[in-house]
Amino acid sequence: MLAYLTAAMFTLMGFAFVASTLVLSRLLRPSAPNPDKLETYECGPLPVGDAWQQFNMHYYLFALLFVVFDLEAAFLFPWAVAYKHVGVYAVVEMILFVAILGFGWAYALRRRALQWE
Repeated sequence: MLAYLTAAMFTLMGFAFVASTLVLSRLLRPSAPNPDKLETYECGPLPVGDAWQQFNMHYYLFALLFVVFDLEAAFLFPWAVAYKHVGVYAVVEMILFVAILGFGWAYALRRRALQWE
């Protein structure tokens, strides 16, 4: 029961710390509102058009494919560093992993997901 009490106290102290920090920063910050500060961007060109316009679906496909292949690189790097010390099972597993990603890349190419229109 004491362990739960300790966890509850740490949780309450965490919430109290966050709340007190937010209130204190609200009270101590300088406030100088003006129309320039209320713009979406304080510097650079002014925003043009509606913020709720629809984007081309290829942006999202490119982003998802980038994440997939970036993760592939993140998984391949430690394996490549320890290549001499891994067994045959790990080599076969990595070949299978790269093959599955290669099939995914071939599928994206076949579906023309990588062609910009």
